[in-house]
Amino acid sequence: MTQIRLPVLTALWAACLAGPAYGHGDHSKLPEGEAISGDPIDSVLWIHMILMGVTFGLIFPTGMVLGIVRSRWHVPVQIVGTIIAVVAYFMGHMHKGRQFAPNIHAAFANSLMIMLAIQLVLGIYLKLHLTKGIHGRIRRFIVLGHGIVGKSMPLVSWVQMVFGGITALGFCRDGHLGQCAAHFIMGSAFIAYGILLTIVLLVGQYWLHRTGRSQEFFDSLVITIWGCINTFTEHRWGGPWVHNDLQHTAMGIIWWCAGLLGIWLSRSRNGRPKRNLIPAIVILFTGYAMSSHPQHLHISAMVHTLFGYTLMAAGVTRIIEIAFVLRDRSTLSPDGTDPNSFQYLTPFLLYASGFLFMGATEEQMVLLDAAGIDHVAYILILYSIAFILFLFVNVLIHIYAVHAWPESTRRDDRSPSLVRNKSRSRSRASFQSTDEHDKPVGLNGHLHTPSHAQHIRDAEEFELEGLIGAADKGDDSPITDVMAGGSSRKDLEAGRS
Repeated sequence: MTQIRLPVLTALWAACLAGPAYGHGDHSKLPEGEAISGDPIDSVLWIHMILMGVTFGLIFPTGMVLGIVRSRWHVPVQIVGTIIAVVAYFMGHMHKGRQFAPNIHAAFANSLMIMLAIQLVLGIYLKLHLTKGIHGRIRRFIVLGHGIVGKSMPLVSWVQMVFGGITALGFCRDGHLGQCAAHFIMGSAFIAYGILLTIVLLVGQYWLHRTGRSQEFFDSLVITIWGCINTFTEHRWGGPWVHNDLQHTAMGIIWWCAGLLGIWLSRSRNGRPKRNLIPAIVILFTGYAMSSHPQHLHISAMVHTLFGYTLMAAGVTRIIEIAFVLRDRSTLSPDGTDPNSFQYLTPFLLYASGFLFMGATEEQMVLLDAAGIDHVAYILILYSIAFILFLFVNVLIHIYAVHAWPESTRRDDRSPSLVRNKSRSRSRASFQSTDEHDKPVGLNGHLHTPSHAQHIRDAEEFELEGLIGAADKGDDSPITDVMAGGSSRKDLEAGRS
């Protein structure tokens, strides 16, 4: 039994991380009607999977963020990633052992490599700094294209890696295709939602303020669209209704009904953005519905149940965050440098629920049950992957933040704690909004940038240091009189008290 568990766990780990596995080789070895041969995965294919996972899952996303912040490390990182990807691509055609029937992963691989080649060519062109003649006129379009391809690469890579995990195990064919697609699409959507919430929490507040919309407006809009799609696609119209059809269609209906309400409640009577709890309630109800789905296997029932509980917990923590931590404000700190520790819970629970749902397809459950693997070990593995992805996303956001807003990471120990506290309170006051959402608007009505806010903070600290330092020394010099506005030491001490 132990000999069976290890390769099964390894294969499932690869599937969950979605390591690419190109399906090439001698198809004549395949049994009739089978998607994969009975041979084990050889070392060449394992190396291919690991290298592709590292390249498209770690190196290229890191290089993308470095490119956004104009780091000098962007080009070296992308060159290293490209070399590894090309080597791993050819290794995918050279493996022995397990063989695969024609599959979507192999077909999509060429498209991904073409995208990589286009990105490489555009990058080389931009690095030549050609600005004369026609080059000057088309350069901005090249920059735009380079940015679009680069930013879409992580999403396309995720899809390809999911295809790789499916292909490696021979899943999602014939009658399993529908439920398999539902699990992987919906699970990926929960993970994407968690990533977006993480970005908005840490670096997206200024963008959110500029839109003039609350977070719940965008959440409710997506919920409405997704609900409409689910309402008309979960049941095969013209055929008989089955139990799961009714549940999925009803879930689609509640999504678009609640989504419309959330859109309406996302603005106050005077048209200003306003927080609401509708998206969180929708997540809670979705978790409840998912946890109640009937399953044939015990392990499947336990995984689905914990998935539902995790999603319900994400909804509950979101409600607590909005109502009690933020108290209907958009954020605690306008630049995202000081989030409450509780605010990390909702995004992480969405990551975990996404991986749980992606790892709960019928074929995966049958494989685990046959290997005698219990649900506890499997769930811990899925949660571990969620922790790692959450860490990686936070690292990428940190890289972006420290390059885009270096002022926000600078420690200032020049003055006593009284000055720092006073400066911090004044700095926060400079970001106060004309409405209830603390929109960072200055006296002239313009949005303060982080750099502008830091200049204000530095000026206020300098002034306060001068006032307090002069008062402590009893200095009656003209400079002290000017900075103190001509006040006496007694007046200053009275003001300090």
